[in-house]
This record gives sequence, structure tokens and C-alpha cells, in this order.
Amino acid sequence: MSSLQGAQTSGPGDHPSHVIQIYPRLKQVTAQCLTLQVTAAQTTAAVIQHAVATLGIDTQRSYSLLELKESDGEETVLEDGEHPVNRYFLWPPETHRWHPKSKGYYFILQPLLQEGEAWLEELVEDYDDLCRLPELSEDALLQTLRKRFYKKKIYTYASSILVAVNPFKFLPCYYNPKYVMMYENQPLGKLSPHIFAVANVAYHAMLNRRLDQCIVISGESGSGKTESSSYLVHCLTALSQKRYASGVVRTLLGAGPVLEAFGNATTAQNNNSSRFGKFVQLNYLESGVIRGAIIEKYLLEKSRLVCRDTSERNYHVFYYLLIGASKEERKEFSLLQPQEYNYLQQEDLSIEGEEKLRHEYKRLHQAMEMVGFLASTKKLIFSILSAILYLGNVTYTVSEEGEVIKVGPDDVLSTLSDLLKVKQELLVNALTQRRAVVSNDTLVLPYMLKEATTARDSMAKSLYSALFDWIVLHINHTLLNRRDMEESVSCLSIGILDIFGFENFQTNSFEQFCINYTNEKLHHYFSQYVFNRQQEEYLSEGISWSTIAYGDNEGVINMFSKKPTGFFHLLDEESNLPQATDGTLLDKLKQHHKDNPLFVGTAVMEPAFVIQHFAGRVKYQIKDFRVKNTDHMRPDVVLLLRGSERAFLRQLVCSSPAALFRWGVLRATIRITAAFRALARRGAQTGRPTRPSGPQDLQMDTHTNRLQMIFSADYHQSSLGQCVFLFYFPCRRNRSGRQKQIIPKKLMDSHSLKHIVALTVNGRTSQLVLHPHQRKKPPSISAQFQASLCNLLDSVGKAEPFFIRCIRSNAEKREMYFDEALVLHQIKYSGMLEMVRIQKAGFGAKYTFEEFVKKFWVLMPKGAAATSEDITKLFQNMGVDQSTYQMGKTKVFLKESQRQRLQETLNKEVMRSVVILQRWFRCCLIRMHFLNKKDAALLIQVYRPREPHSVSGRVASEEHSHCLLLPLYWLTSIPKDLLKGYHNKVNRLASPHRLSEVTLVVNLFQSMLDGFIRGLVKQEEAEPVKVGDRQMENPLDHMFSTYQVNIMQSCDLCGSYIWGMEKAYMCSACKLICHKKCLAKIITDCLTRCARKDSSTSGSLHFGVDVSVLSSPAQPVPQVLEMLLVYVEMNGLDTEGIYRKSGSACRARELHQILETNPETASLENYPIHTITGLVKRWLRELPEPLMTFNLYNDFLHAAELPEKSERIRAIYQKVDELPESNYSTLERLIFHLVKVAKEEVHNRMTASSLAIVFAPCIMRSPDADDPFLGMKDVNKTTQCVEVLIMEQFRRYTEKMQNIKELEYAETLAIHQLQLKSSEYICVCVCVCACVCGASREDLACTLPDLEQETSDDNLDNQWSVSSDSLGSDRLGSLDSEGQ
Repeated sequence: MSSLQGAQTSGPGDHPSHVIQIYPRLKQVTAQCLTLQVTAAQTTAAVIQHAVATLGIDTQRSYSLLELKESDGEETVLEDGEHPVNRYFLWPPETHRWHPKSKGYYFILQPLLQEGEAWLEELVEDYDDLCRLPELSEDALLQTLRKRFYKKKIYTYASSILVAVNPFKFLPCYYNPKYVMMYENQPLGKLSPHIFAVANVAYHAMLNRRLDQCIVISGESGSGKTESSSYLVHCLTALSQKRYASGVVRTLLGAGPVLEAFGNATTAQNNNSSRFGKFVQLNYLESGVIRGAIIEKYLLEKSRLVCRDTSERNYHVFYYLLIGASKEERKEFSLLQPQEYNYLQQEDLSIEGEEKLRHEYKRLHQAMEMVGFLASTKKLIFSILSAILYLGNVTYTVSEEGEVIKVGPDDVLSTLSDLLKVKQELLVNALTQRRAVVSNDTLVLPYMLKEATTARDSMAKSLYSALFDWIVLHINHTLLNRRDMEESVSCLSIGILDIFGFENFQTNSFEQFCINYTNEKLHHYFSQYVFNRQQEEYLSEGISWSTIAYGDNEGVINMFSKKPTGFFHLLDEESNLPQATDGTLLDKLKQHHKDNPLFVGTAVMEPAFVIQHFAGRVKYQIKDFRVKNTDHMRPDVVLLLRGSERAFLRQLVCSSPAALFRWGVLRATIRITAAFRALARRGAQTGRPTRPSGPQDLQMDTHTNRLQMIFSADYHQSSLGQCVFLFYFPCRRNRSGRQKQIIPKKLMDSHSLKHIVALTVNGRTSQLVLHPHQRKKPPSISAQFQASLCNLLDSVGKAEPFFIRCIRSNAEKREMYFDEALVLHQIKYSGMLEMVRIQKAGFGAKYTFEEFVKKFWVLMPKGAAATSEDITKLFQNMGVDQSTYQMGKTKVFLKESQRQRLQETLNKEVMRSVVILQRWFRCCLIRMHFLNKKDAALLIQVYRPREPHSVSGRVASEEHSHCLLLPLYWLTSIPKDLLKGYHNKVNRLASPHRLSEVTLVVNLFQSMLDGFIRGLVKQEEAEPVKVGDRQMENPLDHMFSTYQVNIMQSCDLCGSYIWGMEKAYMCSACKLICHKKCLAKIITDCLTRCARKDSSTSGSLHFGVDVSVLSSPAQPVPQVLEMLLVYVEMNGLDTEGIYRKSGSACRARELHQILETNPETASLENYPIHTITGLVKRWLRELPEPLMTFNLYNDFLHAAELPEKSERIRAIYQKVDELPESNYSTLERLIFHLVKVAKEEVHNRMTASSLAIVFAPCIMRSPDADDPFLGMKDVNKTTQCVEVLIMEQFRRYTEKMQNIKELEYAETLAIHQLQLKSSEYICVCVCVCACVCGASREDLACTLPDLEQETSDDNLDNQWSVSSDSLGSDRLGSLDSEGQ
């Protein structure tokens, strides 16, 4: 770039010139920047002409000048008459003289599009999948990501792989909770790219394929991996439980902030860099409900605690504590200012954003409570953090003789011993001398000055690492599902791998050495899965495929780990040699790898070496490699901490947590016994039994002064009274009046502790204790790290992986700034171009022939076998492009687009089959009804006129009459002949003494015949008269149009279904929908219906209207439903099969029209009870939004799947409480009605289970009507959900009514006994007792918001408003006791 000044003057009278930089976006120009002198008077056209001449490019083409500003990320095209200098003056002052891309304000020169030419910028901006780019190149990928980034679209697909660019800014529009619901059960690529889409696909792939899944997040440090893993955990827990927060979900969501506070720090590349690796495994039941979780941590960077680069910071938790602690906490933990601690001091230490740190401290407290930490446990943790900081302030001085080391200052040692609860003398000994075993003799040797400093730092690092291990152990125990230890339940899992990113700092040491080796292994795993395995499978199946070359980093991995010359093996050898140094280690590395092109030696005097990684060259400083590889917990420190008076500190350094737990239980038992005996002695001395009133009463003497229990999940030093006398001491009560438990529900035992320790055995600090009497040393840090990394990759390899590639947008951590050079470097070394090529050319879906036929058998022709010929024939019939699929030897390979097309076709075909089945079922039902009516008619028509002289003819006529249905006009012409023949027959058969009854019998037969004929005449007259099409199709000013029904609907006139594939009539004005046969039944004109729909008053329409429209505060339950339920409760509770049997369809249509137009005029007593109950169900079915709404449908299903009865009831009632107020009131009324029906089970034979089967489809419907299988699959869950509501309300109703009866009986008994007294005394006592019993009864009734104070339960039972117990009687206040 030129060194011209910002403004110059060309000459007298000329305009001053200014320097601008223009960045050409031209393929033939390699220069990054063009510097020009431009005056304020020059236009855009003149500047472009000057730039084109300077660059020497084609002058025949047209070009445009663009202005790019960081604020909005958009590119503005400057018009020819505009002045670029004027736009330049609007930029920030620091960009006036020079405006490189890093400042975010600059000009761009690019050619204009010619006819038939596509410019890359315009071509790629709308592509959200890199595989859809017409031309693949690194520049095309870069420009696509840049365009999307500046539009705040940070996610992009590469087929099934998600690319995420870190914006260094929280984007609320991306992580709204509605996105979780929006992406649920959606295929990858249907919606815009999002990390929630990957979580959703992994979750449903686990459920559908019954295979474990894993999401691997990779990228260099600062690319946003930690945030991505956090979003994945939130989404996966939301998919499992939705908004019902079970204990596992609550702990899992709280674990993230806790681990970030203790394990993350600010680095030069990232303000929230993970300094440890973690693998979160979420375990699910086969139903999709989350069961438990496990968190494994890898290689915490302990050295950061004592030293780091000047631009970096210590772990977050120290700053949270020092800035956010209250005055009482500062005094209790002896906290100082951050600048006063040596472990926090650095050159540019400036605590910015103190308010944010205080907020994070409060958030940490809340998260620790969610995880299960008690207040006393948090105090213990913070006191240890304070002690670690004070260890850094311990200083050493050498005596004048130069032999003795003195430690100080005294105030620091005093505070440190008080925080650790150890004797100051023992603390000084541990910091100044060490023990050595020589020939079974123990020697005490003083430290040299450098050794003493190392020992102090080692103690701090070991203590912090042990604390971090204990926190992870506690979180895992809280996430543990105890059933995993007791029963073998098949579980599925989704793993989330958030490992440290590739790092290249100014000073790289042993930690970066291990971190970069991990990234090499992950990159190798990614390459093997995406490139090697996929291409090998294509070649083995024999499909046509052109091999795509990719970079292989196996040589670097072998250089690290292959024996006997691998780096780790040589490091372990040198660490075991007492005479070895870092210099000898470096010499050995150079000697064995001098001929390796991936190993680059440095100058002879420079203690460093260089390795060519897949992401670039990294220089490692050899200093302290050996020390960090053998950084075990020193035995003197272990002895010091195990002698602490604080049990919590002893637990941190124990080698076996289970053994220490058993000793703690035994110790606590002895002390409890001593405490009880002391209380007994005090009671014997005072002459009365002594009851402990609190924990302080147990501290009787020195023997019981330090009572410690380990019964809670964090087995901290807690008060004995909180554990043993939990049920003896009064506890705090919450608003609902129940006792609030002080200790956690999940108590730790030896069995669960052993189980969780076995699961998280990798890399615990307590395992690395260097015992002075043991000959065998513990494994080195590198050996343990390699073993845990191998176990991790084995776990990942057993699951189906999903990949998320994170990209760092810039190195300065600036918000919404895209550094093209840095991003391009990441695209190159990650092999993204080759990855996109193979994803684009490859096949996203594959099935064996058997799997394909099993999945798509509905589409296959009859008799088709699992062969390539039959599958190919199916593709040819469907018109599938041959380039989108290939047939292998045993598998069929498909593009993802064709797989989605097949799935959509399958769904449509299944729906069509369902409609056909429904049609045939209806046909069979109608046919059965027709045959029944025909048989009844033939029985009536059997009687014919009979002549005495033609017996054979009469027989033939009678037989023929059974087979022929006589026409109506014939029946109306033969009554006289039939009556005459019948009269003669009766006379012949009648005995002489009964001849007087012949006339009576004939008259009876005549009346029956007349009734039959009148019925047939009326039926014929009721048939619609065929009129002209015009009059029939548009009656009463309706404007009907026909359409074919795809999803069955309900006819607004007759109430019957209009089935799929049938034609329906719909008025374009009032939206009336009906059958063609029902057009003649319309009695309301179009204008009236439109007026009713436009009216907002409740009651204008009563069927098919939302509940919120039909209800109001004065009438919480819709009018029609209330009328029907009250009538059923008054007249039909004893009817057998009251809701199981159906009523007359004609009477139901008649009553429906009356209730629809004017429900006040309806006379329900004129209709059968089954007609009334049928309309109740119809009213519920026709609601546009069911009572248990669509958005809570999946929540209710998840709640019904919970294994524990109490949890299931609690979850269902919690979801009920989230219903809208109108839905809630109507559902409450309906459930109370069903309770009253179930109460009369003896008479109506309707159990709670039967009622749930009938009403579940009416009040719970699947929101996804496109999938025909969902409704059938969820029948059991919806029925169970409704049954739980009915049974729980029935239980409450029974209990409350029993209590009221008992009070009534007590009141009656008291009055009866008082009648035996004198008359004067009776008057007073009766009044008093009656008032007392009545008051008690009133108190009980008042606890039920919907119970009225009636005098008998019969009256209570007849009032609908008297709820046995409101569904929300205390609105989740009493949910803890439900189901007990």
C-alpha cells in the first residue's frame, strides 16, 4: 500500500486530493488493493476510468464502484454522478487516511453483468447449501459464506454437514424458542440452515433407526464450538421434554454455566475459550424421553492457573467471585481485589464490565442450585478458590547462609491455614520440604528456591484440578438414573463432542501439543468417515464413481503416537530418567525425526521444534514438557490436605471416593450414637425426657462437636440435624402449606458412587497421587490422555455421526466482521472444497435392497422382490432421473432430494389407502343397515290375499313374497282384499266361544297396516324432488362451487363426514360446506350466515367455533355444551352405554339445526338421550382448536410416557395449567361431568377407561394431519392422558365427599347427644356444637374453590359447578402430592 498522505493539493486553485483504496473483485487481477488520489469534484465514472487505466484491464467492459460498510454489511452501488469522496467523509475518522478491509469501510470495483453472463456474487447469494453451487471453487465457497454472513445467516449446509461462522455476537433472531418447534420433525434442508435442524434430525434418526447418534463439533479456537454445544443441549432436551422440566433436564441445563465458569477462560482468540474437552452423552428411553446423562472431561489446562500470556486471563470463576461477592462473603472468604493476587496479575489487567461479572456471579449461584449444590457446599467451594489465590501470594526468601528457605508473609499463611482448616506449622512444612524414601528410611529434605516455587504452584494446580473433578463427579451423580444400576432397560443416546480447537499461540507448550494432537485425530476421523469409507463403499458396491483425492494426516498422527519413536513414547522415556532434561528430550526428538518432512528443526540454541499440522506450522517451546507430563499430586500435599479438619477437603484428595464414603457413614453413625446418649444423660439428670430442638442440641461436648455427615449427593460437611432429624424438626413451609425439604432428594450411597466413579474414571486428579512408598509410579499425563482419547474415539465410532464445522470469522474478536483471508485459510486446511465435492457427487441416502422394499413396500408393485430390477422398475414408473440414483450389488444409492420425493409419495399413497379403507368400511356399514331394513320389510309383506281353491298358488305367492319388495302404489290398493282374507282366516281358526273377539283382532291388524303404509308414504314424500341444476346448486342466494376433498371434513348440515376423494359444495361467501344431497336441506340464506360469522357476540354460531369466542367471564362454559351436559346429568346418568351407543342420525340433524340457530328454543326432553350425548361429542370434535390445544399436544404425549405415576400426573396437570382460560374452564367442566358419569358405573357400564377411549379423540387431535400414521400411533397415549385426568379427579371427588359425610355425621351425632340434656342447656349447647361442626365443614369446603356449602352430597352431586376438585385448585400448588 502506498505511503501517500491523506490530503494533498495539486496546484493553485485545484481541489485538494484525497487517498482512497479500492479493492478489485476481478479474476484476472491479483493485486489486493489499488490506491488512488481522488478529488472531491471527481465523480464515480471518473474514478472508475482512472482505476481501469491504472490496472490495465479491459476498457471495453462496464464496471461499477461499490461501497461496503461494516454497520449493515450491505454493498451499495454508487451512481455515475455521485462523488466517492463525499461518501468517504461519512465514514469514521480513523478510516479516512487508510481504510483496509479490517476497518470495515472500503470501496470495491467489479464488472457489470453482460447479457447471458452470470456474476459469482449474484449467483451464490441465495444458496444455503454449498453443494448446489453450479461452480465449485474455494473463492465461490468464500463468497457464499461472506454474503450469508453479512445477511446474518451464519449457518450454511454442505449436504448433511453444517458450516457455522462465528459472528462474535449473540443473534436473538436465531435462537428464539419457537425455532425448536419450527424445526421439529422437519427433514434436513427443508427449512433454512440451523443448528436446531441438526439436533432434530439426530434425535429422530435415533428414534427411527434405534441407533446411537453423535454430533461432532470441530474448528479452531474461537470458532464458536462451546456456544454450539450449548444450543444443541438446549434443543435436544426441549425435543425430549418440551417445557416440562424434569430433574435431569434441570440439572443438565444448569451444568453448562457451572462447567464454563470453572473450565473456561479468556484467551487471545476467544473470550470464552474451553480449557478442557468434554463429551456430553444424553441417554433416552426408546420412547424419546430423556433418561439421564453423563459428562466426561478431558485434559483440564492446569498451568493456566499459575501462568499464562499477558493478553489472557485466568479461569472465569475467580473474577466472578472477586467482583460479585457481597460484603459478608468477602469477609467470610477473606477476599482481596484482583490486582492483589499474584495468580491474577498481568501487565494489562483491567477489570471491565463489572456489572456483567456481577450478573454472571448471580447466574453461577442459580446454576449451582440447579445442579444440586447446597448453600453450605457453595461456601466450601468458594473458600477453596480463595485459598488457591492465597497460595499464589506465598513468597520464599533465602536465608543469609543460603541454605534455609523462609516462607511468608505470616498474614497470608494464617489466612491460608484458616481457609484450608490445617495447622499453620504443617502448612509451612509442606511448602518448604519434601519426604524421600531411601532404603526403607524416610528422609526430610528441604526444597531449593526454584523447587519450592514449583511445589507451591503444583499444590495450587492439584487442588483446583481436584475441585473441578469433584464438581464433574457431583453433576454426573445428579444426572444418574438409579434404574440404570438396577435393571437392564434398553437406552439410546446422543453424544455431543465439544473438544478444544486447534491452537497456535505465541508461546505453545505441552497443553497445545496435546490439544493439537487431539485435533489431528478428529480431522483424521472426519476424513476417514466422509472420504475414505464413503468412496470405499461406492467402489465395493460397483457403482460408477470417480475417486476424489483428499489430504491424509496419518503421517502426523504416527509421528505423535507410533512406538517406539513417537513423541509421546520418547517423552515418557525421558520423564522416567532422573538425569534427563528438556534439552535431552529435544535432542532425542531431532535425532529420530530429522528426516521427517513434517518435523522442522530450529536453530541449535533455540529450545523449540516445529510440526507441520494439517492446519499449518506450529512452533512448540520444549520448556517444562517433562515437568507437565509428570505433574502428579505430591504426597506431602496429600498428607497435609487429608489432615484438614474440613471433611470436604479430605474428599477432594481421596484416592477412593467409595471407601471414604463408607468410613464417613461409619464415623457419623458412631457420633450419632454418642449424641443420643448425651441427650439421654441430660434427660436422666433433669428427670424428664429431652427432645432435641435443633442441630445445636447435638453439639454436647468435644466428642460430638464436629459432627459430619455425607448423606447428601455432594456429601459435604453438613449439619447432622438436617439429615437425621429431618422428620422431627419443623421445616419451612411453602405457599401451599407443605414442608419444604432442606436436603436434596437424591441421596448418595456406596452403590451409586461406585457406579458413577467407574463411568468417569478417566483423568481424575486423585488417581495421580505420587506415593513415596510405592515403587510403581502412576501413569504419565500423556499416557492417560492418549488412553482417554482412544476411548472417546471408540465411543464416537460406534454411533452415527453428524458433523458441524465451526469457522472463526476474524482474529480480533470483532462483532459481525468477516476476514476473508482468515476464513479462506480455514477453508483450505479443513478440506472444505473436497468435502463439498464429494457431498455433491455422492449419494446422501443408501438402503440395502431388503431395507428399501421394507420401507417403501406400499409403492412397490404386487409380487415385487428385493431385487435391483424391481426397484429400478419402480424408479422408471415414477420418472426418477437416472443421474440421481445408482444400483449397487446389494444397495441402492439415492440423492437426498429423491429420498424426500419418495417419502412424500409414500405418505400420499398411504393416505389414499386409508381413504379407500374408510370408504369400504362405510359401504359395508350402509349395506348392513340396508339388509336389516329389507328383512324387516319382507316380514311385513309376507301376508298376501289367499284364495281357498288355489293352495299351490298361495304357497308360491307366499314364497315369492319373501323375495320381492312390494311397491308403494300396490300396497295402497290392496288393504280391502288383504283385510277380507285376514278376516276369513281368523274366523276359521277361532274357536266357537271366542268368535266375539274376531272383530277386535281384525281392527288391530288394520291399524298396524295403516301405520306401515303411512310411514312408507311419508318416506317417499320426504325424498328431495329433482329440480333444475341451477335451482339446486344455488339455493337461498348461496354461491356454491365444487371441489374434491383430500382430508375428510364434516358437513355443516347433516353432520356426517365428507370423505376423501368425494366432492363437496362450498359457498364462496359464507363458507358453508355440505354434501350435494344436502343442498335441499338448507334453511338459512347466505346473508344471514355471513352476518352471524361477522358478529363477535358469543352464541351467534355454536358448532365449529373456537371456545374463546363462545365463552366469556360471565359464562365460562359455552352455552350449548352447558345445556347438553346439564340435561345428561339430570336425565341420563343411569342409561346403559350412555356415551358408547349412537343415536338417530335424523334426530341428531334436527336438534343440531335448532341448537345452531336458536339454542334457547330447544326442547331436549323431546329427543332420546343418545342423541344428546352424540351432539356432545360432535360439538367437541368440530372445534377448530381442540380443548387440549395443538401446541400442547406433544407435551401431553411426553407427559403420558413418563414411567412414574406421580411424575406422569404432575406433568399432565402442569400442561393443563398452560391451557388458555376458556379451554381450561371448559375442560374442567367436561372432566367433572365425566367423573359424575363414572360414578354411576354400576348402572351405565361406563368406566373411566371407557370414557377416556370415547372422549380422547374428541378433545385431543394431532396437529399433523398430513401423516396418517401419527393419529393411530398416539391413540394409547392420548387415551391414557384423558384417563389420568378422570381418575385423579374421581379420587379427589371421593375423598372430599367422604370428608364432608364424616363431618355431617359428627354434627348429627353431637346434636343427638345434646338432646339428652335439659331443655335450657340444650339450646345453648346445640348452637355451640352446630357452629363448631359447621365451621369445620365450611373450612373443608372452602379448600375446594368450586365446592358450594350444601347440606348433603346429593345436592352437591346435582350441581355442575360443584367440582370434586378443580383441575387447577391450587394451579400446580399441590402437584407434588398427586399420585401418591
